[in-house]
Amino acid sequence: MINEKLLIERFLRYIKIDTQADDTVSDIFPSTKKQLDLSNLLVKELKELGLKDANIDEYGYVMATVPSNIDKKIPTIGFLAHVDTAPDMSGKDVKPRFIENYDGSEIILDKDLNVTLSPKEFPELIDYKGQTLIVTDGTTLLGADDKAGIAEIMTAIEYMMSNPEFKHGPIRIGFTVDEEVGRGVDHFDVKKFNADFAYTLDGGAIGELEYENFNAAGAKISVQGRNIHPGYAKDKMINSIHVAMEFNSLLPANERPEHTEGYDGFYHLIKIDGSVENTTFQYIIRDLNRDKFDARKAYIAKVAEFINMKYGEGVIKLELTDQYYNMRQMVEPVIHVVDTAVKAMELVGVEPLVKPIRGGTDGARLSYMGLPCPNLFAGGENFHGKQEYVPVNSMVKATEVMLKIIELYANK
Repeated sequence: MINEKLLIERFLRYIKIDTQADDTVSDIFPSTKKQLDLSNLLVKELKELGLKDANIDEYGYVMATVPSNIDKKIPTIGFLAHVDTAPDMSGKDVKPRFIENYDGSEIILDKDLNVTLSPKEFPELIDYKGQTLIVTDGTTLLGADDKAGIAEIMTAIEYMMSNPEFKHGPIRIGFTVDEEVGRGVDHFDVKKFNADFAYTLDGGAIGELEYENFNAAGAKISVQGRNIHPGYAKDKMINSIHVAMEFNSLLPANERPEHTEGYDGFYHLIKIDGSVENTTFQYIIRDLNRDKFDARKAYIAKVAEFINMKYGEGVIKLELTDQYYNMRQMVEPVIHVVDTAVKAMELVGVEPLVKPIRGGTDGARLSYMGLPCPNLFAGGENFHGKQEYVPVNSMVKATEVMLKIIELYANK
């Protein structure tokens, strides 16, 4: 049986450590040194659990091995999660609350700020009626993305190390940094990790299993305006804020995240900072279909070209950067990793929900680096915001699924 008490204690310990990444930094890795506070703690805890080779490298990656305890040769399985939290929401001074035996009503997170968690806005809450939820205090995110995944991996390790009768092959553990800013495996050494395949525990609701993800790019745009005294501005001023607004208006409004679902691609404006003279803004571009993904990038480039034709060359500067690609074609040749995960869920009483990730994980890039790596649920909901929460039962089941996958491969 999973030690639920220790699982939750771990999770609470990890979310109290501020590991917010910084998407404005490009010359430092990891983007924030405070991520290493959690990475170093994990190395210490892994060694205390008996993983003697636990280490942190120069980039902040943590790796460790649970040695095989059976004689036959079976594949080496990897499990990974990331330590950082989203750059656009504070992860400092997280104050979690427990909602026991949730009754299906609205949860007031912060009365003064009028921050609530309501099934009217988040209908999936009803699915957790009667369960214990861990929620925020309405001022920060929770950090279940991805500290729930870390706590689950650590709890599965403790179970294996404490129960020698549980037979397993070699298990490799990896904790990454800067996943939330798209740089999570920039320096990850797949050869050193030395697993035949792996799973990220970075998914959402209970049952989620993903081996398809959106192709992803980032667009950084700067507008050079011309600031003239408003009393003399006619035919002279170029207000960079208005130019940025015009740029955004030329992208299809119905292709934003709030209006799309499933396999629909999108443009997502994530940041804007401006004055009359200068404005900078950023988008993430996503599409599951590679041709449509390329078409989206081409369209945003044409918008930039049009703006420059209208206002003058150099008013708009566009930087387009591919971030990761759909992992499906890399996972399908070893589809047993998906089939085994589906079977594991069914055996522990979880209904599998195989679906595409409307985003990406470290596993997407790792798959293209030679390590097939689908994504398992970690249990959280509403990632990256004040309404983030995680049901305790979902975390328990995620840990059980991990152990069942390991058992299934050991018994093959």
